Amino acid sequence: METFDAISQRASIREYQTKSIGKELLEKLVDAGRRAPTARAVEPWEFVAITNKETLKKLGQIANTGPFIKDAGASIAVFCQDTKYYLEDGCAATENILLAAADLGLGACWVAGEKKPYVNEIAQVLKVPLNFKLISLISLGWPKKEVKQIKHRELKDVIHWEKF
Repeated sequence: METFDAISQRASIREYQTKSIGKELLEKLVDAGRRAPTARAVEPWEFVAITNKETLKKLGQIANTGPFIKDAGASIAVFCQDTKYYLEDGCAATENILLAAADLGLGACWVAGEKKPYVNEIAQVLKVPLNFKLISLISLGWPKKEVKQIKHRELKDVIHWEKF
């Protein structure tokens, strides 16, 4: 798939088939994440790939904004060390994973962010050291139904030349 096709086809998918996701695909997704741009080449990220159904169910219960995680084939949690630009770096890694998932035909949804009240509980379940912050919890699976694209604002309505 071409880059712009993946960007255009990416959508937040919350309903998944029961089909599993192989380790090789999860490694590809994490590989995409680790190749994200990073301020000062710090690469503060660590990735936790989750496929265990009990853990996915528990994450879906904890993350009240993502109960559908329980039905996902997998999830990738993106954590970053608390560095100066951890949030920017972690968000870039997350977006790379989301685009790679679209490229591979997987559905994905960015569920959690560092400001959610449940981030510490997620970190405890995944046994993440205290000096790391949860940037995102990405649910992954094979889409249950055809992906519908949302209508985006027109380019002419968002681009400003030289001045706002």
